[in-house]
Amino acid sequence: MNSSSPSPRAFRLIVTGGGTGGHTYPALTAVRTLKARLAADGGALDVLWIGTADGLEARVAPAEGIPFTTVATGKIRRSANPLRMVSPANMRDMARVPLGVAQARRIVADFQPDVVLATGGYVAVPAGLAARMCRRPLVLHEQTVRLGLANRKLAGSATRIALSSESSLPLLPEPMRGAAVVTGNPIRPEVLTGHADKAVEALGLRGFDPRLPTVYVTGGAQGSQQINDVVRDALPWLLERANVIHQCGPDHAEGLRQQAAALRTESARRYYLTGFVGPELPDVLALADVVISRSGAGTLAELTALGKPAVFIPLASSAGNEQAHNARHLEEAGAAVALLGDVNADGLRGAVGPLLTDPARRETMAERARAHGRPDAADRLVDVILSAASG
Repeated sequence: MNSSSPSPRAFRLIVTGGGTGGHTYPALTAVRTLKARLAADGGALDVLWIGTADGLEARVAPAEGIPFTTVATGKIRRSANPLRMVSPANMRDMARVPLGVAQARRIVADFQPDVVLATGGYVAVPAGLAARMCRRPLVLHEQTVRLGLANRKLAGSATRIALSSESSLPLLPEPMRGAAVVTGNPIRPEVLTGHADKAVEALGLRGFDPRLPTVYVTGGAQGSQQINDVVRDALPWLLERANVIHQCGPDHAEGLRQQAAALRTESARRYYLTGFVGPELPDVLALADVVISRSGAGTLAELTALGKPAVFIPLASSAGNEQAHNARHLEEAGAAVALLGDVNADGLRGAVGPLLTDPARRETMAERARAHGRPDAADRLVDVILSAASG
């Protein structure tokens, strides 16, 4: 007689959200962490990702081996003028939402997830509503200080609302605060394992002066014309006070390289220009004493977990002006400097100069940044997912 016990049923998770890396990568990190947690206890994970065909998640999920499906979605093009919200494009897209909800309801009913995890983006709305219709636990995760539009629409249906910041709690309507828990924003664990000396070796930074602080400039994977222009105009001044690693975006590298050819030889040795920073990013971040960057939610999560002093130049066109809110939130805590509005070289010099010349000021800002960091955010979010499943 076979006395072996049957294998436990796999935990079933539907993930929905995406469009951008800010919604996609926290979800992916949570999936990886949940899978590892279950495997350590002898369990398994069945996961299905509901996204859009043209969003980042459509590439990320299959590359991770995660089954992927799509539903019809309606994107709301926001405007400060309410009348402009009633546009033909918005009306057409909003008409697609009922179809997307019907499609998502069929998917949720067939898959029977233990939990639906929604990380934002307009694709999350149909699946989140379907979770409520099918009586499946819904966990929202919000990456920014203020709830994004999709999560605001779904908050009343959520079993749990996982927040990245304590300061988000007072912004929630009173009836929803009981469902909220602060987890932080999941970051890739490899970001925390960098070594400064490996960056020097991998990038060949032989001309860098170890007596000077190192500044890492980044505008994201595609670069930022605004940040590139401001740094270019301040570069001779900057190189008198620091080593600079400048990740400018592939399309901007050649033009900046031509302009950098006019630098004095000694200064040029302290300037490393690259279109893209790949697997060496954790080592570059370990080497950096100050970071100049945008202030997206993922960037903030990584820099605060690492305790990096930062000068933020928010993307003015970010949804709901969220990058400015993110940067201002950390500046008010003394954990960063926020450059808002029209930014020029003089403004950058005024912001970064005191950090370059005063190590004690850098250390104080690093400590305050670290106080806002949550390197264990992925584990905290997994705790919330498992708690929601168990009721």
